[in-house]
Amino acid sequence: MVCVAGMILRLAHLCLHTNNLERLIAFYRDGLGLPVKFRFTAADSSLFGAYIALGDTKFVEFFDQRGATDQWGDATLPFTPLSSGNRYDHFALEVENLAATRAALIARGVEVGEIRGGLDHSLQAWLSDPDGNRIELMQYTPQSAQIAPGTDAVVKSKR
Repeated sequence: MVCVAGMILRLAHLCLHTNNLERLIAFYRDGLGLPVKFRFTAADSSLFGAYIALGDTKFVEFFDQRGATDQWGDATLPFTPLSSGNRYDHFALEVENLAATRAALIARGVEVGEIRGGLDHSLQAWLSDPDGNRIELMQYTPQSAQIAPGTDAVVKSKR
């Protein structure tokens, strides 16, 4: 199957939120034996996210619900703790040329947000399906934490 002129390459990651990030990291790292590719820390060095490697450039991304709210949430809305079953946040599709993919999708009538740099040094643009499920279009750059050598690195936020 050819996707948008062959530009969508593969699923890049699935993002889940949690109330207990350390427990989730330990399960995937220690229980399932999957390596931590990198961790996200806030300006105060507190841990708020992690990427677990699933091979090549495929990952499961986890964010602490409170930490994600502090990083990207709307400060005017009350914090809502998670309950079982509502952990899904988004999935990401890896593309080879985000600008061209975005333009092709817009030409097809799909609403796609502006391209911006992510905390992990990848390029990203966001859209939603008709049911409101969030989708990230992601293009790795030479500086992307996902493709940097090694494991268990730290990506620090300015917030």
